[in-house]
Amino acid sequence: MAVFVLVSGPFTGGWLWREVVTRLRETGAEAYGVTLSGMADGGEPPAVAAADVDLERHVEDVVRVIDGIGADEEVVLVGHDYGIHPVLGAADRRPERCARVVYLDAGMPGDGDTPLALVPDASVAERAGGAGGAGGSVPAPSGGEWARWGSTAGLSAADLARLDRMAVPQPLRTLTQPLRLRGNPFDRPVTGVLCTANGSGIAMVEMLLASGPPEFRVLAGPGVGFFELDTGHWPMLSAPGPLAEVLLRAAADEGRRLTVPDGPPSARTETFLLDVAERPRERRGTVDLHLPEAEGPWPAVLFVHGGPVSPDRRPTPRDSPTFLGYGAYLAGLGAVGATLDHRLYGLDAYPNAAEDVAAAVELVRADPRVDGERIALWFLSAGGLLAADWLAAPPPWLRCVALTYPLLAAPPDWRAVPERFRPVDAVGASSPPVVLTRAGLEHPVFQATVDAFLVAAGRAGVEVDLVDVPHAHHGFETSDHTDETRAAVARAARAVLARLRV
Repeated sequence: MAVFVLVSGPFTGGWLWREVVTRLRETGAEAYGVTLSGMADGGEPPAVAAADVDLERHVEDVVRVIDGIGADEEVVLVGHDYGIHPVLGAADRRPERCARVVYLDAGMPGDGDTPLALVPDASVAERAGGAGGAGGSVPAPSGGEWARWGSTAGLSAADLARLDRMAVPQPLRTLTQPLRLRGNPFDRPVTGVLCTANGSGIAMVEMLLASGPPEFRVLAGPGVGFFELDTGHWPMLSAPGPLAEVLLRAAADEGRRLTVPDGPPSARTETFLLDVAERPRERRGTVDLHLPEAEGPWPAVLFVHGGPVSPDRRPTPRDSPTFLGYGAYLAGLGAVGATLDHRLYGLDAYPNAAEDVAAAVELVRADPRVDGERIALWFLSAGGLLAADWLAAPPPWLRCVALTYPLLAAPPDWRAVPERFRPVDAVGASSPPVVLTRAGLEHPVFQATVDAFLVAAGRAGVEVDLVDVPHAHHGFETSDHTDETRAAVARAARAVLARLRV
């Protein structure tokens, strides 16, 4: 029978697992809810000062628990939220003892990542900066503040009161010290337990496998399984029985296995879906200008790619079939088709990407061949979040915002995305007209945000040209080469150019 070592998220200790531990032990398994250094078990003052605690010390805490377990026992390490960082560090130092790592509603940190980068509450970074340097700590949330760390769905008033009563401040250096790993966390069996009320779910993972960055392909590995729990971010309180059952099944190597899809949308071709003639193209730093043949000044359409993408990706987005195709196609229709590579290298990098988009717009408008009063911005996929600034405060020269299979609100488990990037909230009465292309075979997570956006735009009275593509997948330009998708791209382009008076 497995031995479970349970490590909770910030502000909490071993007390958080008491109901789960009881249920696991009733089955004959052994389980330990770990209270890390500098944390309290039961709301008492911590025995170790915050100044003496960092992430490495928490890793050592978990290693000591492992070393105290009999050598013939299978150890299953369970990391919830922040707890996945010391769990991964301990598994890396005792690989021969770790039979499995369970990510319980947790992110996927790697070597060099700080826990602070995955903290869902954006204000924590600001508070951490004023927490007194190396000796500081981050105050525990209370009351409604817990919802900023994850969904409180399923928690009773008594559960929330218990969190308030038992929580303690989190030592600052546990959040700011980088995790150090020598091996790959996915070189051992892994289970992901996703809390659907917190926005995580298997559908989200499948979306990442189908069209997300390549690093997510590890989630389709042969030793990786998944479970869902229909509850919020604290299942050890809201659903201790179902959680204990899932942990036992994980230890038995159960769980849903996923694969990288063979067909669309991952079966990319090397061509754009339209047969587009080449046009003159000029490279200006991170921006390419695809130029019409007629005399200017021309209006311009700037295409904004999604992501996150790796900074080492080759070809870069603007050199991919999709953006080469879009740029040349718009140029053939009489507008400058501008494309760029922006720095959306991670979920926390949306501010950097927004700066790059703003700089690209200024570069395009400053070109003497461009009519700077006739500009459209065209956002694709998760680049759709970058449309928020332009929808909220549009300049007079922005004649149109186009959105193609967009993400228009960050899923709840994309906690590192700043709240500023929510087009669903940003769209308002002053927003420019929108051309929205909707894929009928869209990822459910994306589709839900599109539905919410259309409701918000309708309430605000924003003009929306809706281009439906019922049989198309996300990223259809290089996967679904059909009469339907070709017609949809042409219709969307015509709608955008009509707003630019082409």
